Amino acid sequence: MNTHPYLRAFMAGTLVPTLVLPLLLVAFLVLRVGLQVTFPIERGLIFPMALVPAIWGLWNILWELTRDRTHLPVGVHGAFLPLLLVPAGAVIATQGGVLTLGANSITWFNAVTVPYALIAVFLAVGMTAYYLAWKYVVGFVNRLLGIA
Repeated sequence: MNTHPYLRAFMAGTLVPTLVLPLLLVAFLVLRVGLQVTFPIERGLIFPMALVPAIWGLWNILWELTRDRTHLPVGVHGAFLPLLLVPAGAVIATQGGVLTLGANSITWFNAVTVPYALIAVFLAVGMTAYYLAWKYVVGFVNRLLGIA
């Protein structure tokens, strides 16, 4: 019997963003409809809503493929994912007109300017959050589905 470990790995990887992104959608609706926020925040939601769950699933498949060779814990593997998502998101946001890159900072929606040093802090916090999510949630689902 074929147990389809890569399909199970994909499903385990997509669980967390699939559960979190509807909460972000609710926050967006509260901002847009309830609080009448005028800047085009919906353009910033396209990347996470469309790509992040699939990327998490593919990242978990990659962990499943390489874990026997690398012996990398799932939390550490997951912590590296923001190092791919942040630049990819920046490229897509720049091409979509949501993000403008400057010499010392970025400008988001032509309204919010964030210095690169603060982005480095956010990246470190994001990597920590991803580590915890992958270690405890994705790792639990991997064990539940018999992957790990």
